[in-house]
Amino acid sequence: MRLFTAVVPPDEVAGELASQVAALKELPGADGLRWTGRAAWHFTLAFYGEVGEDLVPALSARLERAAHRTGPFPLALHGGGQFGRGRALWTGAAGDLDTLRVLAGRTQAAARKAGLPMEEHRHYKAHLTVARGRETVDVRPYVAALRGFTSRTWTVAGLALVRSNLPRSGVPGEQPRYEAVACWPLGGAG
Repeated sequence: MRLFTAVVPPDEVAGELASQVAALKELPGADGLRWTGRAAWHFTLAFYGEVGEDLVPALSARLERAAHRTGPFPLALHGGGQFGRGRALWTGAAGDLDTLRVLAGRTQAAARKAGLPMEEHRHYKAHLTVARGRETVDVRPYVAALRGFTSRTWTVAGLALVRSNLPRSGVPGEQPRYEAVACWPLGGAG
């Protein structure tokens, strides 16, 4: 299974982002980007890649502990930026980013302790991808439009282990499908 951990914004926050993205799609050149849909909107905490079924129980147990050790925290979607000269357009986060980074670190450590090879720890950058470009696209107008965007604040109360199902149809522009394999409440609540 191709797995990662994530924080997923609630429906009402995703709705606010959907309105912002609809406005972005009206900008010149928007058809040169592949826009992600609401079902793909999340903050990846740790990407694990292909994980054998035999490792999932140990990983899940350690992720549950990581969630239990982290209390709920406030977060909002905020601003925007790009990676790779227009290869990815994203919105960022505002709120308790320190706790978000701690949770990301704990999900990476959980994987290592469960026996998954992980890259060296690098600085976590909270981002939710809204579009990708196949070629270098000048996304500066989109980044500028996102600069003033801030969603309502919500309380992050859970951690999700997500399976990524890559496109298989060969249809251009087909997006991966994501499904939650497990979810754990933060702070042991619920």
